[in-house]
Amino acid sequence: MREIEARVIDGFMRGLPGVDAQLRMAPRPRYGWDPHQFPEGLREGAALVLIYPINGHPHVLLTVRGSGMRNHTGQVSFPGGAVDPEESFETAALREASEEVAVAPASVRVLGRLTPLHIPVSGYRLHPVVGFVDDRPDFRPALSEVARILEVPIDLLQEPEVLKSESQTRQVAGQSYEVEIPYFAIDGQKVWGATAMALAEFLALLESE
Repeated sequence: MREIEARVIDGFMRGLPGVDAQLRMAPRPRYGWDPHQFPEGLREGAALVLIYPINGHPHVLLTVRGSGMRNHTGQVSFPGGAVDPEESFETAALREASEEVAVAPASVRVLGRLTPLHIPVSGYRLHPVVGFVDDRPDFRPALSEVARILEVPIDLLQEPEVLKSESQTRQVAGQSYEVEIPYFAIDGQKVWGATAMALAEFLALLESE
């Protein structure tokens, strides 16, 4: 764990991989969306990319969103949500992780933020916050918000066989077009969208030299 934490710290010091790394897991094409610009009027959101050990091996926490959530029900995400007024992104990410899965904020060492992402469907600008804990937390999911917890080995995310893609038909302004959607196939779940894009940047951060 200390080794991977040192690599993350070193990666933050060198500079974020940024949008180019995120785009590895972005749907293609994505009409009407510019990853390098944010439209006005977005709400601010924060999420916790929590790294912790199981039997000495680093894992990242993901959740399957429960039926009580307003947006993205049933999708895989990091613990997170809206940033309250006068609240920092770090504080919001830790608060949401505490509310959703009972992670104690004081136990988390926050190392930095990844590059913000625009989530068009919900109108949010998401700020992923990376944090480490020394021991696996005693997760207690809030059942209205979290249907399932996924504890994903970092090594697994780096295996080529978990990278998949599928085609979907989307409608824009009355026109149909095919979209290729990359995702991580994890324990029967498809990790795609903003979550997959943030994971792609985190993995690039580990791999940077």
